[in-house]
Amino acid sequence: MSWLDTAFHRALVEALLVGTVCALIGVHVVLRRQAFFTMAMTHATFPGVVMAAVTGLNLYLGGAAAGFLAALAVTALSRRRGHDPSTATAVALAAGFALGVALMSAQSGFTRDLTAYLTGSILTVATSDLLVAAAVTAAVALILAALHKELVFTAFDPAGARAAGYRTGAIDLLMLVLIEAVVATAVPAVGTILTLALVVAPAGAARLWTDRLGPMTAAAVVIGVASATGGLYVSRWFDVAAGGAISLLAATCFILSLTATATRRLLTPVAIRRRTPARSPVPPALPADS
Repeated sequence: MSWLDTAFHRALVEALLVGTVCALIGVHVVLRRQAFFTMAMTHATFPGVVMAAVTGLNLYLGGAAAGFLAALAVTALSRRRGHDPSTATAVALAAGFALGVALMSAQSGFTRDLTAYLTGSILTVATSDLLVAAAVTAAVALILAALHKELVFTAFDPAGARAAGYRTGAIDLLMLVLIEAVVATAVPAVGTILTLALVVAPAGAARLWTDRLGPMTAAAVVIGVASATGGLYVSRWFDVAAGGAISLLAATCFILSLTATATRRLLTPVAIRRRTPARSPVPPALPADS
């Protein structure tokens, strides 16, 4: 009997993979201040997942396709003069969720539980879900590592990156695709709505402790994996929804980090704070062919 034959063991592997990939992409979401946009993507993914379930298509493809279309729409609207990017994102957020609800209500014979899409159902993941999560985790990690310099440079200094010859539009679009791929992958574990907590909270907590990207990424992965696996065990021990437990644990890590770092700063003598130069993760401007 294989170790993955039991539902809890499959859920544990899924939690490890999803916690890792959400934390990896979450670091760049936090650096680019795209948390609100990511929330819009989680809502925009919902109608694609519902449509795929209704028609019998692959849930990952349906969710990713809907989110990608929403990302293109938000990008196009945001680039028009006189349009506030947050306005376009908010419209995509509301419209995506409303469309998903409308699609489900229109299917009178469709009995699939709505909460399975909104908050996840990690204990029902299959081996195929684990393979998808492993593939996406590996792909995202490789892309982020290969394009580390470009992604960081365009995040902190878009104008400088353009002047240096970088194709910032293509890099921004790549980030949108990666975010949507991670959101779609996390649907079986924490659903379309609660994915945001697992993407933003671990990276946000890590950012409070360090402004160096290497340690920040490592800390975010540790917090993300601990939140996902810890939430799964909390769900098992106290018989609560796994998606909710995972998201609450991630949010708790952020709140504790915020409280601890704020307390540490208050207790640090003012004279020491004044002597300590502020560190910045902004990389120096690099030529396009470097």
